[in-house]
Amino acid sequence: MERDVLRCYPDALARIFPFQPYRYSAKAGPAGNLVTQPYDKISPAMQARYLSLSPYNLVRVILGEKFPADSEQDNVYTRAAASLNEWIQGGILERENTPSLYAYYQRFTVPDTGETLERKGFIGLGAIEDYSANIVHRHEQTLSGPKKDRTELLRHTRAHFGQIFMLYPDPELAIDRLLDAAATGAPILEVTDEDGAFHRVWKISDASTVARIQASMSDKKLLIADGHHRYETALAFRNENPGVADAEKVMMTFVNMHSPGLEILATHRVLKNLQDFDPAAFLTKVKGRQLSSLEELRQVFQTAAPNKVRIGIALRGGEICLYERDRAAGELDVKLLHEYLLGELLGINEEAVREQKHIEYVRGLDAAYAKVRDGTADIAFLLEPTTIAQVADVAFGGGVMPQKSTDFFPKLLSGVTIYKIEK
Repeated sequence: MERDVLRCYPDALARIFPFQPYRYSAKAGPAGNLVTQPYDKISPAMQARYLSLSPYNLVRVILGEKFPADSEQDNVYTRAAASLNEWIQGGILERENTPSLYAYYQRFTVPDTGETLERKGFIGLGAIEDYSANIVHRHEQTLSGPKKDRTELLRHTRAHFGQIFMLYPDPELAIDRLLDAAATGAPILEVTDEDGAFHRVWKISDASTVARIQASMSDKKLLIADGHHRYETALAFRNENPGVADAEKVMMTFVNMHSPGLEILATHRVLKNLQDFDPAAFLTKVKGRQLSSLEELRQVFQTAAPNKVRIGIALRGGEICLYERDRAAGELDVKLLHEYLLGELLGINEEAVREQKHIEYVRGLDAAYAKVRDGTADIAFLLEPTTIAQVADVAFGGGVMPQKSTDFFPKLLSGVTIYKIEK
């Protein structure tokens, strides 16, 4: 990303705080058996695997099992709260004794390209701000269902288990240098996740270093990369609990949007069971350029063309073409896809998209293409990744993007630190 792609926003005021989280003790066992992906990324198969790893795996709290006999007195939320309290009382979770920030580094291989990158950030508390304050900015709409679920979990446990993924602008990488100086010696956590990402965490308890990071962040605006539903849940919980100081903050991981390790993956759209779908007629309407293979599309995407909208279209059996047109000012590939290709040409409206009728979101060109090549899907729309500049321009401009416009990779693990609302 070009260094001058994001403007300066001098009226920002991000309030950052060190904290004393609960963390898994040595008594709990290896960290790899305890921490999880964010709750909304946990499939039923992943849930089952997590449950099998340890009786203390965090999935029992953030996405526990539901049973037919569940009642108002005994349900997934009451059991989550009971497990959390038992783990604290039994020494499975221990509270840190010093207010600290936590350097959080993730080394990973980028799907599709094979490039190795390292993303640097830090965990701390951030003040919960109304969007109208123009300090915290969203880039996606939220849905009522997930917020209702997360609200019930928060009400019962009074704790946050995963961090909101927040971006901030620091083109000079000043805060990254502070983190590098602090992230020395043995980390307090090392774990490799199921996507092959290597996570390391260091405690930053030196008061002068913490103060320098706080001061460096104090003129920043924040942009929610991941965690919109959890942020709005925390906002609602704060409003439900006036005067509760701990409820006025939420756990965040802060990452510089200018960091060379910041990676956004494309989320491809795969459609199946389309009624009366005529591939030949669709291609005639689209007027796409025929390609010989997925590899040719991959090569096209490797050469940046910021003034062009380019979307790969793959059909049942493997036929593939490229839809291409000039980009209007501020136009996003995913918005054009939803409004024109899905909405106008295929008749799939916004409600159908929200309910995920006929549509599946797939990470990775090869995985998406495989679904049409083997005949299990009718058509796949293969996208280039949204850029951080596009995300920032939309969010800081007060707009929102269609769902699944961004896939920040890798995800932040849940259970690394736990923030309990106690006073």
